[in-house]
Amino acid sequence: MRLPLLALLARGPAHGYELKQDLEQLLGAAYPQPNVGQIYVTLGRLEKSGLIEGEDVEQSSRPNKKVYHLTDAGREALQAWFEETEDEPRVRDEFFMKLALAPQTGLADQIALINRQRRQYLNTMRNLSKLAAAESRDNRIAHLLIEGAMLHLQADLDWLERCQEELEDLE
Repeated sequence: MRLPLLALLARGPAHGYELKQDLEQLLGAAYPQPNVGQIYVTLGRLEKSGLIEGEDVEQSSRPNKKVYHLTDAGREALQAWFEETEDEPRVRDEFFMKLALAPQTGLADQIALINRQRRQYLNTMRNLSKLAAAESRDNRIAHLLIEGAMLHLQADLDWLERCQEELEDLE
């Protein structure tokens, strides 16, 4: 949450609730929505670390609000984030750990685990399809997010099929 908030602040000052709305509008319903409390806690941490500065702004008919802006250090951290590549191989996959350990425990059948996980992925894919249909066509970012998630799910389904084939060959 830290770096996405810095990215939103790069375009100009904003307060916490505004940042929450911007994230929701940008990413759509498929992305887990942050709660406003999480946003403000993160903003406090960013301010403590010197990446942003907050300024209290008086409002006549409402309580004061704190508006945050990016510092030079925040801009440098954001620039470094954009320059980093993502390398997250899924070798620490929780499902695979269950699959690998099931025969040693005698508590779960590997094929049953695969079938249960497959049903979960298919349900998730159906839900994402519904979200894609409901999402405004104007929000290309949200559609790309949903499409990426669905492509990952399809790859996971293909991998489950491969696991099942391998395990059945062992029998």
